[in-house]
Amino acid sequence: MGAHTVAFTTSESKRKAAVAFGADEVVVSRDAGEMAAHVESFDLILNTVAVSHDLDAFTRLLKRDSALVLVGVPAHAHPSPSVFNLVSKRKTIAGSMIGGIAETQEMLDFCAEKGIVADIELIRIQQIEQAYERMLKSDVKYRFVIYNASLGAAP
Repeated sequence: MGAHTVAFTTSESKRKAAVAFGADEVVVSRDAGEMAAHVESFDLILNTVAVSHDLDAFTRLLKRDSALVLVGVPAHAHPSPSVFNLVSKRKTIAGSMIGGIAETQEMLDFCAEKGIVADIELIRIQQIEQAYERMLKSDVKYRFVIYNASLGAAP
């Protein structure tokens, strides 16, 4: 759609994959120098992280009159962001849940048109306990997807 996209990751090992998925640039958020290089440079940050983390690290990267939109829902609250950083530059922190049926269909149609696919690990329902344990250890590349045909299969 013409936007310059920057992917954030906590892991250097995911840099190459982010570029392969289409990011124009990748920032390792644990690298203070990489984060500092982007202070006040973003119009929008779409934050998909589903664990509690420091939002100030990302609001500092926003330009004046820009927004950090949270779509990941952590089990524990984020630390409270610095109000001065928000007020002084008219920055916004907002949230968004998944869209309705029409928006979801629009997104699926767009992905089909552009050849955008998800990188997943397909598992059988019988592997759900192992998958959950792996998720807790952050041993999942991206997402697990349960193979529907395994729902009625014998263990």
